[in-house]
Amino acid sequence: MAAKLRKGDKVVVLAGKDKGKQGEITAVMPKVGKAVVDGVNVAIRHQRQSQSNQGGRQPKAMPIDLSNLALMDKNGKATRVGFREEDGKKVRFAKTTGEAI
Repeated sequence: MAAKLRKGDKVVVLAGKDKGKQGEITAVMPKVGKAVVDGVNVAIRHQRQSQSNQGGRQPKAMPIDLSNLALMDKNGKATRVGFREEDGKKVRFAKTTGEAI
């Protein structure tokens, strides 16, 4: 199945403790069906001190299920993603506005 959400997409959270928050996808894990969104689903992780970092309690964005994310269209609203062919290429488009992503 083609990926509806990809790295770099602006998304809005539909469900969970961070409902309504917006962010950019930094990583997608298609086999698990999850994605990491910058600033969403943040947990505190304890980091041991090393030469490269100071250590302590570091905030880290944890993966969130893809079903709880929706792509944002140019108006800043959540939209579903569709596929169509343009010039022989498969292109994603926003269902609300109809424009290609």
